[in-house]
Amino acid sequence: MIGSLRGRLARKTPQQIIVDVGGVGYRLLVSLTTFYALPEEGGDVALEIFTGVREDAIHLYGFLDLREKRLFEQLITVSKIGPKLALNILSGMAGDELRRAIVSGDVAHLSTVPGVGTKTAERMVVELRDKVSLAEDAPPPEVAPGPGRDGKQSVDDAVAALVNLGYRRKEAEKAVSGAARQGAAGLEALIRGSLSLLNK
Repeated sequence: MIGSLRGRLARKTPQQIIVDVGGVGYRLLVSLTTFYALPEEGGDVALEIFTGVREDAIHLYGFLDLREKRLFEQLITVSKIGPKLALNILSGMAGDELRRAIVSGDVAHLSTVPGVGTKTAERMVVELRDKVSLAEDAPPPEVAPGPGRDGKQSVDDAVAALVNLGYRRKEAEKAVSGAARQGAAGLEALIRGSLSLLNK
């Protein structure tokens, strides 16, 4: 069982990253929260790992800190929430915001995350309210500075990230275009701006 990895960030997209550890490339699925905080390709990273084992595949999920990993592990204990949906939830809502919504029973707010309907949100509240601790709230990891990507590629990647979260492609394209018109430049800014528009 892999608990953590430290190596060179060989490749990153909003959906997955490749970490080179001694010449072996590990493919990790990550949330947008972790993606935002990653260095540029070629930089060094240290990640907490959750290993998901199924009959037909083994998937590695990477997290920049233990708080996010712990919240992910709590989410997948909820009935009908698997690793993919848990990652989408962490991508659509910051950890402290998610904890507060669960503890306060804010089903309406939880339901704004793509893929989380009212029933799923209610299950999250019922099954996690007594397990989630607001004491774990902390500022998100500092985003590592770095040069922006090519504009067209950033737009395409931002749309792909939103589609992966569960938004319809036309809806995603409209949101990304809106974020770009508001001055968002670079992949991270486009995704953040688009999610802000979509959640209004």
